[in-house]
Parts: sequence; structure tokens; C-alpha cells
Amino acid sequence: MTALRLDDDGYCFACGPRNPSGLQLEFRYERGKAFTEFLAEKIHQGFKGIVHGGIITAVLDEAMVKAVLAGGSEAVTAEIVVRFKAPLYTGERSFIEAEVRDIDNRLIQTAARITKGDGVIVAEAKAKLMRNV
Repeated sequence: MTALRLDDDGYCFACGPRNPSGLQLEFRYERGKAFTEFLAEKIHQGFKGIVHGGIITAVLDEAMVKAVLAGGSEAVTAEIVVRFKAPLYTGERSFIEAEVRDIDNRLIQTAARITKGDGVIVAEAKAKLMRNV
């Protein structure tokens, strides 16, 4: 398999600062983990007042990719499993944490979670990412 060309033009839906329709997440890195915050707005809802599960999944996915990037590798998501535990409501700020769990040649195992300010877990995810080599 040939490596993908992974250029960043600032228009990533999740983190691109140039994308006016995107989430514009800003990440920080500590102890091998990626962290960000997300303030859900009405435009992110599925049912009235409840953030769409696809938006939550996108946030978790981006955090896991960023955790891999922080470790010096480029990777793309091959598989993601999300377990939703509590609703996230529009207007609520949430906190996201992601980490690399294991690296086996080209396959990278990652995990992430999104919590509310009171510590309630909204969703947890595990993903397998393929290193871009």
C-alpha cells in the first residue's frame, strides 16, 4: 500500500482554523495525551437540544488522530467504535482526552473519552489507526 499524501490546508472539519463551518477544535498535549474542549451549539444537534452522535464521534476521532500525531506518526482511522453513555446537550461544554494504547507495526490502538464538566462520561471510543508509511 502506498502512503497517502496527508496535507493540511486548514480546512479540516474538526480542527481547521480556516473552515467557517467546522468545529475549530484546538488541542493541547500533555504526558502523551491529546486534550481539547468542545462547546456544543444548536447547529450540532440531532434531536432538539441533544448533540448529534456523529458530531461526538467526529470529535473523538480527531482527538485520537491528534494523539498519534503528538507521538510523531501520521495515521488515518481504519476502525472506530463509540459507546454512548449520556446525552450531551447543546450549550454544554465538554472535555475530550485521547491517548495511544498500543503500536503494532502499522496498526495503532487508541482510546478517547468525552466528559461533561461534572465528570459524567458522554461517550468513550476505541479506534484502530493505520500508520501512514
